[in-house]
Amino acid sequence: MTVVLCPGVHDRGLTQQFIQGVREASNGLALPSKSLLVFPTERYPAYSGWHVLRFLHERNSHNHPDLRVSPPLVLIGFSAGVVGAMSAALVWQGWRGTVKAVLAIDGWGVPLVGGFPVHRFSHDCFTHWSSAPLGAGEDSFYADPGVAHLELWRSPQTADGWWLTPDAARPPIALSAANFLTALLRRYDEL
Repeated sequence: MTVVLCPGVHDRGLTQQFIQGVREASNGLALPSKSLLVFPTERYPAYSGWHVLRFLHERNSHNHPDLRVSPPLVLIGFSAGVVGAMSAALVWQGWRGTVKAVLAIDGWGVPLVGGFPVHRFSHDCFTHWSSAPLGAGEDSFYADPGVAHLELWRSPQTADGWWLTPDAARPPIALSAANFLTALLRRYDEL
């Protein structure tokens, strides 16, 4: 499996802080460097699915030119990077590649519908519920109390909130965004 980070339009240092925050929350287990690809938004537009696909193809073609036998992907997008991650995931799957899941972190206004599980993370309750009509996805998370948009990416280990499931009978679970992300990576056999 390969985990692909698709950052937004922000300083590269925030993505390194995100990776460190998730590793801290999982006691060093999450986001292993060996299977982690970070889409270079300093060279390409964060929202460009075409560029994400080209990046994946360049990284993948040496080992697995046939996408049907390439490692399954989990794409984690933030902000404008959610647009790139979602569009790349849809095309990758159309090309017979496997997408295990897309984790959409604060992709407000981005439709989250695909033939694979999608999980929404939001920096506050309003953003979470106002985005739901564009695809509520599977299990999801929102920060409570709300945090700043960039704070959710920079410091997911300090963004406390609620894990929600599509099953309305199951009560929400209190945890951090980083712990929720770690739980999803375990679900998709990345940890």
